[in-house]
Amino acid sequence: MKMEAMYEQLGVSRAAYEYGEEVLASLRPRFDAIDQTAEYNQAKVLAAMQKNRVNAAHFAATTGYGYDDEGRDNLERVYADVFHTEAALVRPQITCGTHALTVALSANLLPGDELLSPVGAPYDTLEEVIGIRESKCSLKEYGVTYAQADLKPDGTFDYDAIRSKINPRTKLITIQRSKGYATRPSFSVDQIGALIRFCKEIKPDVKVMVDNCYGEFVERMEPSDMGADMVVGSLIKNPGGGLAPIGGYICGTKECVERCAYRLSAPGLGQEVGANLGLMPAFYQGLFLSPTVVSGALKGAVFAANIYEKLGFACVPNATESRHDIIQAVTLGSREAMVAFCKGIQAAAPVDSYVTPEPWAMPGYDSDVIMAAGAFVQGSSIELSADGPIREPYAVYFQGGLTWYHAKLGILLSLQNMADAGLATLPEVQ
Repeated sequence: MKMEAMYEQLGVSRAAYEYGEEVLASLRPRFDAIDQTAEYNQAKVLAAMQKNRVNAAHFAATTGYGYDDEGRDNLERVYADVFHTEAALVRPQITCGTHALTVALSANLLPGDELLSPVGAPYDTLEEVIGIRESKCSLKEYGVTYAQADLKPDGTFDYDAIRSKINPRTKLITIQRSKGYATRPSFSVDQIGALIRFCKEIKPDVKVMVDNCYGEFVERMEPSDMGADMVVGSLIKNPGGGLAPIGGYICGTKECVERCAYRLSAPGLGQEVGANLGLMPAFYQGLFLSPTVVSGALKGAVFAANIYEKLGFACVPNATESRHDIIQAVTLGSREAMVAFCKGIQAAAPVDSYVTPEPWAMPGYDSDVIMAAGAFVQGSSIELSADGPIREPYAVYFQGGLTWYHAKLGILLSLQNMADAGLATLPEVQ
């Protein structure tokens, strides 16, 4: 069976397939560069595993308190070496990225302290954590105040505004690497490094936390290489490689990570407790595979931008910009187009491909959210997914793909579904 026929069997018309191939032909140099970054990061992960003498004994399951769990403790040493930090906390007891960020914030902020975001509004689910939207057990409820410096209209840092916001009570600065549900650019590691240096020149003792979700292994460097006191993320995103079924990580200074461990478990217990529950093989192997998995997701994002921008849809990043996370935002302009796009992504899934995604009131969001995700791990956004809040400018956020080929299929099916609904016009291929 020819390739075109195989794609037709999966629901992609010959016209959509040929358009995709035309776009793909121009992307070979970009894909080669992505592969080179993946090779570098693969070597970095491998070196950390070899240095820490990973062996079969580290895969043994523990239960109960998890005392003397060498597999868990060694994994944390591996993460610390990968991210070039003093310490790491990598646990299945951290349920998601928002939980990891909450642990890091609440562990390192005390009543009377102030949290500053110099990059505008935080991701939706952090609004209740901070207390921007009222919620029980928020940082605000515990006497932590919040300040924000908005980005300039062009998406760059407003250094004058940041300088004016830093004060004696500013204890911790949070930098969100990825765009979240915003149409601003994601920040490069170099940009984050410049911002960290600026903030620490003004207040040398301030701690800086980087929300690293969606950004791990996209570049050769991580924010922890640029002076961040903590980098925080989810194992069901990039570093879990699609194999980790749960978990989060916090890598940083010994002081910061120790406080996080006390907050996650209990004062006096810290990292000594927390059984691995038989998840070590998935955590180790997922990290090992992560650079390759991330490279496939990146190729998918670049492909999506080039597919949709040529059809007149605004994309962030655009078709030619450098990449600093795996997320591709496509502004579709209407609720109907968002639904059609997400239906196409869902139809490409290996799991629940027959399900029709519909907008719903997801916990932690102030708008209805549509989410297409036929994933082996529920909510895993390193797997092929697309989602977004049903609000202006009606942008959908596409990310993931355990393989480049699956990401390619999802993009072509999203386009096919848009075309079938009369919301996009397939060009004639020369």
